[in-house]
Amino acid sequence: MLYRADPWLHVIAGCMSSGKTDEMLRLLRRAEIAKRRILLVRPDVDDRTPAEYAESRSKARYPSELVPRSEPVRILSLARERDVDLVGIEEAQFFDDSIIRVVETLRQSGRHVIASGLNTDFAGRPFGAMPQLLALSDEITMLTAICVVCGENATRTQRLVGGRPAAIDDPLIVIGGFESPAAVESYEARCLRHHEIAPARAARGVVADEG
Repeated sequence: MLYRADPWLHVIAGCMSSGKTDEMLRLLRRAEIAKRRILLVRPDVDDRTPAEYAESRSKARYPSELVPRSEPVRILSLARERDVDLVGIEEAQFFDDSIIRVVETLRQSGRHVIASGLNTDFAGRPFGAMPQLLALSDEITMLTAICVVCGENATRTQRLVGGRPAAIDDPLIVIGGFESPAAVESYEARCLRHHEIAPARAARGVVADEG
């Protein structure tokens, strides 16, 4: 028997370091207690942990499957093969827009879905399919972090390249980071006041991998 007659879409959103993965894993463990059959998937660009599990910054872990970011339809076959009634989708912002159709198909089949992701990118723009998922959701958990500059609530993700704010025309998704050793990429949680975006590199005549 599937999870519920009226399948629920719960979206967990927030900036970097806001505890999205911890919240996802907490909900999945609660579902385990309720004897739900669970599948957790992540896009293949999420290489922070080994393919076989998702891990939060607090070191909590849960078994997961990597799915190509351009082929979220594979989630449907995994859900059918494993006969699950709850699907968790980590880092949903990295999947292409067809993730919306996948989520709706999962719900139409009677499955509960929990999706987590960054609601905005490093420049403060709506990120990927997250705005649509938020609009379609039955429940939203919006999380904040702590600004590394002032200690107030953080709602923005700051990208730094070589220790300096990323430029507005930098790539949205950098697989493996920039090539230059001097352009080490990192991320921080920032409040709106301390979130910085550098001018376009093209306008300054700077190539992206020079940081």
